[in-house]
Amino acid sequence: MLLPIALLSLLHLATSSAPPPQHVFSNPSTPSEQYHIPTVHESAILARRILNLSSIATLSTVFPSQKEQAHCPPSTQHALQEDTPQALWGTPDGLSGAPIGLMDYYASCFPQPSNPTILAISIATTFRNTQAGSNSSLPPPSTAPPSDDIYTYSPANMPRFSLIGYIEPIPIEEVLELGVWVCFLQRHPDAEAWFPGNKIHESEWVRLVVRDVYWIGGFGDRAYIGWIPEHEWKGVQDWEIEKARLVGEEGYEAYLSSKSLDDVEEL
Repeated sequence: MLLPIALLSLLHLATSSAPPPQHVFSNPSTPSEQYHIPTVHESAILARRILNLSSIATLSTVFPSQKEQAHCPPSTQHALQEDTPQALWGTPDGLSGAPIGLMDYYASCFPQPSNPTILAISIATTFRNTQAGSNSSLPPPSTAPPSDDIYTYSPANMPRFSLIGYIEPIPIEEVLELGVWVCFLQRHPDAEAWFPGNKIHESEWVRLVVRDVYWIGGFGDRAYIGWIPEHEWKGVQDWEIEKARLVGEEGYEAYLSSKSLDDVEEL
């Protein structure tokens, strides 16, 4: 009987000294800065700030089936043929429906800053796939600052997200009237060589029309993890993005202290 008594004593000691429970799926009933989990709207603001600060991401698509290739525009069908100069590398058999992610430039430009602007190179695998009907996802990189603090600034603790939607061409009238290329050049000066009309490759201005956003704000006991509705994503105001600060960004602590506890709500 001595062993069970000792075990019970140790269990009592462990539970009496354990820290208060973490609130994994909701904010505590009593407002507390220590346990405040960002709301869905606050998470949308942070995601939009990452989108604005970053300008390079992995654009993922899926390879089309033979049936989908048959319905492509003639120019795209030509690019998909393995015996053309545009596809000397040869696409292996059996890739129908397989995903592929490749790096691409993007910029958050007016009048739809929530839908990333992209310079689509027609010969590129990504845009051959979208021409064949593939949807796209674009996860901008995490914004972890250089630091020796591997716990606060570990990749698993940094916010990240993925945008899911489809590619659509930007009307030429919009490109000319709003100077889309000016916005893009500010983020990617080297991209000018591939602008539409260049002598190297056919290209056009497109945007990723965002329909779904999946957000991982960090560890689940202190950050929101889940879907951000389309209306929240597109409803973020410019002043909210400018005011917000990310983990490790200058002014982050001041930004946190300025948040009202009245904003705490159940997720």
